[in-house]
Amino acid sequence: MPITCFIRYEIDPFQREAFCAYAEAWGRIIPRCGGHLLGYFLPSEGTNYEAWGLIAFTSLADYEAYRARLKTDPEGRANFEMAQRQRFILREERSFTEAVAGTLARPALPTNTQAQP
Repeated sequence: MPITCFIRYEIDPFQREAFCAYAEAWGRIIPRCGGHLLGYFLPSEGTNYEAWGLIAFTSLADYEAYRARLKTDPEGRANFEMAQRQRFILREERSFTEAVAGTLARPALPTNTQAQP
């Protein structure tokens, strides 16, 4: 059963650019280690201290294998160490979710731009 690792970060809003560099590095590392990166997201409007990362796997076993590869990846280890050194991540939570059939990646329908009488 496919799963998505949903990571919620509480970040230092004054170190947004540091988190952005951290996330961009994962853009190279995660696919190399076997994760399907759905994306990292920074706050835009509203709350300024929450960021998210979403990574998909075909199973929890695949996630565990990915974590083992990640621990031996030099760039991955360096990225973790940089985050610890700079302390821009204040808190991190992981949840594992599954998509609800018929709801994932549904495009917007064309809207009627003509005025209704």
